[in-house]
Amino acid sequence: MSQLKIAAQLYTLRDFLKTPEQIRETFKKVKEMGYSAVQVSGVGIMDQEKAKVIKEAAEENQITICATHVSFQELKDHIEWVVDFHKMWNCSYVGLGSMPIEYRNQEGYHSFAKEASQIGQILKEQGLCFIYHNHAFEFEKFNGQRGMDILLKESDPATFHFELDTYWVQAGGGDPIEWIYKVDGRMPVVHFKDMGIHDGKSVMMEIGEGNLNWIQIIKACEETGVKWAAIEQDICLRNPFESLEVSLSYLKGLGL
Repeated sequence: MSQLKIAAQLYTLRDFLKTPEQIRETFKKVKEMGYSAVQVSGVGIMDQEKAKVIKEAAEENQITICATHVSFQELKDHIEWVVDFHKMWNCSYVGLGSMPIEYRNQEGYHSFAKEASQIGQILKEQGLCFIYHNHAFEFEKFNGQRGMDILLKESDPATFHFELDTYWVQAGGGDPIEWIYKVDGRMPVVHFKDMGIHDGKSVMMEIGEGNLNWIQIIKACEETGVKWAAIEQDICLRNPFESLEVSLSYLKGLGL
């Protein structure tokens, strides 16, 4: 039995999380589909009322909140509140969904690695863990060195962890399997997202319906200590709930 646990990345369902009623209904549907965990993302600005609704929806449906995505601004300006609502949810992994545009240059990567590591230290002192989610832009090279290489080398391994996105690594020209091994021991959460071709264009697909090597991706995750695989599909060619259901079914068929 694999130690890798599956979660639904709620960014996939962001259009169904706009009101307290929608949040409760979406959590119920996710549970009925067979998920027992979610990553909270795409729900807008987090205030006390929304945090309480999410906590209640998770408890009512016996759903674990395994991780989140918050903004860099929230982490810099309101880190005490970020800590508070993660503890309210019993959630250890504080995710940053993307790097602000102003850091996406050679000097910016160096600065970001340092600043994010410092934020990670604050979170670590509170029993939480900072994780960084990549897109394709981190694979741009600066004097022969990729942005991801700078982050990997210059961030603090004790406070800066990764949340690789399989689709975006591939889209950036990287090898998802190779990168999972590169961040060995530094990635508690991974994003599972397939890539395929539709009408001659690369698109996001349900797990198993694209062309990524899921047998080897899962093997790499298991061998490097990944705890959670959050299924995410930013753009769906079918109903997003159905997309998450198809992906879960495929992974269950592989023994997860």
